[in-house]
Amino acid sequence: MKVLLLLLLSPLQGVGGSSQRREDFRFCGDRNQTQESFVVYEHGPATISIQNTAQALIIKRPFVPSRRNSSYKYLLPPALGRYRFCLYWFQANRTLRLAYGKQSFLLGVDLPSSIPQGKERQKAERTSTSIFNVSYISKGGKNTSLDSAAEYFFPESLPVWEEEVEQQLSTLDTLLARPPLPATAATEQQLLRRKLEELEEALAKVELEGQEQTFGKATVHATVLRVQPSGAPRPLAFAPPEEVGAEVHGFAVDLPGSLFVVLKEREEVEHRVLLVDINSQTMFQDANSSQVLGDRVVGISLVDRVVTNLSEPLLLTFFHEQLPVETLPLSCTGSSGSWDSYGCTTRVRSSQTECSCNHLTYFAVLMVSSPEITSIHRDYLSIISYIGCLISALASICTILFLYFRSKQRDQVTSMHIHINLLGAIFLLDVSFLLSEHLASGSEATCRAGGLLLHFSLLSCLTWMGIEGYNLYRLVVGCQGAQGGRVAASLSSCPSGLPFLCVALIFLSSWAHYGPFSIPIHQPSGAKATGGASVCWLTSPLLHKVVNLGLFSLVLLFNSAMLGAMLRELLRQSQRGHKLQHLLALLGLSTLLGIPWALVFFSFAAGAFRIASLYAFTIINSLQGFLIFLWYWTMVLQARRCPDSQSSSDSAKLQPHSSQS
Repeated sequence: MKVLLLLLLSPLQGVGGSSQRREDFRFCGDRNQTQESFVVYEHGPATISIQNTAQALIIKRPFVPSRRNSSYKYLLPPALGRYRFCLYWFQANRTLRLAYGKQSFLLGVDLPSSIPQGKERQKAERTSTSIFNVSYISKGGKNTSLDSAAEYFFPESLPVWEEEVEQQLSTLDTLLARPPLPATAATEQQLLRRKLEELEEALAKVELEGQEQTFGKATVHATVLRVQPSGAPRPLAFAPPEEVGAEVHGFAVDLPGSLFVVLKEREEVEHRVLLVDINSQTMFQDANSSQVLGDRVVGISLVDRVVTNLSEPLLLTFFHEQLPVETLPLSCTGSSGSWDSYGCTTRVRSSQTECSCNHLTYFAVLMVSSPEITSIHRDYLSIISYIGCLISALASICTILFLYFRSKQRDQVTSMHIHINLLGAIFLLDVSFLLSEHLASGSEATCRAGGLLLHFSLLSCLTWMGIEGYNLYRLVVGCQGAQGGRVAASLSSCPSGLPFLCVALIFLSSWAHYGPFSIPIHQPSGAKATGGASVCWLTSPLLHKVVNLGLFSLVLLFNSAMLGAMLRELLRQSQRGHKLQHLLALLGLSTLLGIPWALVFFSFAAGAFRIASLYAFTIINSLQGFLIFLWYWTMVLQARRCPDSQSSSDSAKLQPHSSQS
């Protein structure tokens, strides 16, 4: 038997052993050495490549950073014949070792056995020489036999093992537990974010046991979920064990099936969802970081894919104890360098907060506070709004009825059409606002319909105010000919369709754009809990800024220019004794044109001035329909009582029923 073994082993010059430590990657093969040869270790792409020629065994791999030399050369044994060699990769210390026969080379390190400086490198010409009896093994994997060839490539993204992930989590826990120094806070945070990115990269490649696996035992926990591709992707739900005694003692994630539909066409064995649960917000510091509920941050991501604008939002639920009133209201936020609620809607219940978001990132619940707008002011402003909108709606109906019956006199159809539609839009806006808060406490579908109606009413009101501005301008300044009338008639035929088209496009792009919208209200310490204000409205802050504030700014600028032109014309034509009357009339016109709506921009101020501007905005604009009613009857009575023909003529221009079109 011993003789037989010697005969079997005699063709090989020797087989080098590897390190006692278990390697993460191994490639072995036989090489027939026909002349003096070298091992050439060079910089290469993000792969491990092995190329065999008669002159050299060329191994390429990216060097460790700050490596001085661009390549290394090692002299192989001079004896010719067949050699067994193995290449080992150790992920822990990122070293590459070659065992060639009985010799061992630590590649990338200057060793005595390397080629002396000054000796020219021989040109490695490729020959038909190949490597045979080849096997490829990775840690935990199986021995896979490969065909003989002169060249092999293996990706550097080799499997990561559980021990390495646990080690990274332990390092991250240690860094989070270390009290940061003020002078190095920014540097510490950058280090934490870099370590977190390295952890995510390791989780993307870690070898799993089963469909899901959780790592970590202290501040940071990480869970990897496997999702097998299928023709009909299904929703994915996950909820880790609850933590007793914590302020936020648990969370649950529900991912929609549409999240995985896009990946069906890719040739992937599986999809991986990463969940990182961090009981610290140290690495997410910004102006609002001190208000993160329970210091609980949950990261959700999909390997190798940035997820935004989901057609079906994900649902992330934070479970917590009944909170004291001073922490209300709560707002779901995501971190993209700083906390932002964009793409998320919040629903707060007695012991849980539901976050519905259309993207994946790191999420937390912020305790939103606004010390300048307390619950007391909120109650007062709500009472003023409800009473004002109710009076405005009734006054708008009365004015509409009167204008409708007077519209048959003379040729006033165009102006009457504009006046009636503006008042109708104001009436619809008042009614939808009165119903909005009540609909928010009902079903989700009802609230979405209420938010859509309220948004349509607002856009209609703004659009008709712009048309009214042009109509009054042509009456006062003198564009009362056929051309001016035709322009006014053309404009009055399209405003209803524009808001409807805008609302329809927003709703069709995602029905989640409408729904419950929480208004931040500060609860003073010791006050009775009343909860945050919630209305049915547009849930996307970006759409609100672009569509609502954009249209409002355009209408405000246009109507301000029209009002200025009318003021100049009336002051130029009026007699001295009647200028005050016209100024009062123009103040009423500014209400008709929505100029007082500009007070909303002062709500961005601070202190007592902000409170005053909010009260002024609420009072004037909730009573807009009633103020138009008063202005209308004032102008009618003035025209009837004023004996001066010039004054009567000027006043008649401003009357809503006096169109000459």
